[in-house]
Amino acid sequence: MKKAFLTFLSLFLGYQVVISQQISKEELIFLTQEWKGERFEDGRPKVPDEILDRMHLVTHDEAWAVMKNAGYFYQYADGWQIINPDSILIGRAVTATFIPGRPDIHDAIDARGKAEGKKGQNSWPVDVLIKRDVYVADQFGIHVNGPTIGDNVGNAIYAKTGNGIVYHGAIRDIAGLKELPGFTSYFSSYHPSHHNQQGNLNTMLVGINHPTRIKQATVMAGDVVLGRDGGVSFIPAHLAEKVVITSEIVRLRDMFGHERIREGKYTAGQIDMRWADDIERDFSQWLNERIDQLPVPKAQIQEFLKNRTW
Repeated sequence: MKKAFLTFLSLFLGYQVVISQQISKEELIFLTQEWKGERFEDGRPKVPDEILDRMHLVTHDEAWAVMKNAGYFYQYADGWQIINPDSILIGRAVTATFIPGRPDIHDAIDARGKAEGKKGQNSWPVDVLIKRDVYVADQFGIHVNGPTIGDNVGNAIYAKTGNGIVYHGAIRDIAGLKELPGFTSYFSSYHPSHHNQQGNLNTMLVGINHPTRIKQATVMAGDVVLGRDGGVSFIPAHLAEKVVITSEIVRLRDMFGHERIREGKYTAGQIDMRWADDIERDFSQWLNERIDQLPVPKAQIQEFLKNRTW
């Protein structure tokens, strides 16, 4: 009996954590302990703006390779509809988790929120957003009577973040959302209905900044969101700088290789395979000669060259 009771208590306490909406600072730090840098007041990892700026040239292939090599296999999701598909979405994730509505649980959560002066569960995650955040919401793919984001909530998100959304569910008021020039957004579908249509409580919020699932990806608050070319990568904060640096080195090697192939100095076969020592020495010299003209921070190139033995 005692063992059964302890099991029940453990499950109950775990459940309490899930429905407490916003994650505690202590729990967020615990779950993101690989991050050693600065944090926001609520404990969320604060990947530097400089890394976010440099992330704009990173491809999914480059990010995927770094994350896969580090053992992160579920950080990419595709199959989206997109607002502003020619733009790139970069920012720090704020996560929200919704589940199908159930009156008793919904009303309990709602009453607690109202006692704290909150209105409308769909706006609670929006309240914690700041500049350069990306609102990442698991709306469990619900379509009819599912949307919690229309042009009003969308405008609020955009005003707070200057960014768009990644939303596993249906949005509404799509014509109004398309009027926001920087609202680059990834969503599952469009439907003109509403999540609280005709008194039906179709969805309810059970987590803000908890780990959440977006399609086939696991997302943590503070992850760097990279949305481009039809897909979204969720890069753990502690891997963001490595992803950027790897991308920059790949970019430089590609520039060098293409230039040398055009000059006829090397063949495509020589560049496509593991480089011989003489090509590596040539690459180092090429970097030194062009260090002020290359599309990578000079300090990063110098750091790369410092660690080379060529």
